[in-house]
Amino acid sequence: MPRPDIVDDNRDVVYELRAVGHVESPLSAAAQAPKQGHEGGPDAWLVFDADYEPAMRDLAAGERAHVLTWLHLADRSVLRVHPRDDETQPIRGVFATRSQDRPNPLGLHTVTILEVDRHRVLVSDLEAVDGTPIVDVKPVLRSD
Repeated sequence: MPRPDIVDDNRDVVYELRAVGHVESPLSAAAQAPKQGHEGGPDAWLVFDADYEPAMRDLAAGERAHVLTWLHLADRSVLRVHPRDDETQPIRGVFATRSQDRPNPLGLHTVTILEVDRHRVLVSDLEAVDGTPIVDVKPVLRSD
């Protein structure tokens, strides 16, 4: 439920999001990252703040998960893009694309868990750059 006591510019309600950890990846810049994880995203660590260790309890190697991130390097003013930065494709609204540049730059990454080590989880196919804040992790349901 929105908290009406927190406002931005006295126009829009602001929702509070807390990072639960960060990504440790060999990718140090957005230009190095593939457009999608399955297109060459490296193995990377999800490093959770110690307070969230109980939330990680049932994560296990071999499972698939959706990792939600805050794409902190994104341009939040962008509303239209050429899909995949390919100027031969017609411009589309960002909500019809997977562009990182968008008003609320949430990243959605489908990964496979390779290893769980205390407060760290090694995953495959993650195209997020080093230092990207982690917002949440959700299991991939069999119907996904």
